[in-house]
Amino acid sequence: GELLTIGADRAREAQPSLTLSICGEHGGNPASIAFCRRAGFDYVSCSPFRVPVARLAAAHFAIRDRGAKRPDPMY
Repeated sequence: GELLTIGADRAREAQPSLTLSICGEHGGNPASIAFCRRAGFDYVSCSPFRVPVARLAAAHFAIRDRGAKRPDPMY
């Protein structure tokens, strides 16, 4: 995760409007969704089979972090 975080930070410094995302099986994994939220990614995509779990996880993190300046660093 550290390499992705460094890459995301440097990419956003160079081009603030850059859209960051991941796709594939990681996009449907709740732990990966939590990481992407903390790292400031714009979205995740995944196979249709994983969409229900991904949506539930994303909603959980959004509700948990509602009103927070930064998402909680702990999953």
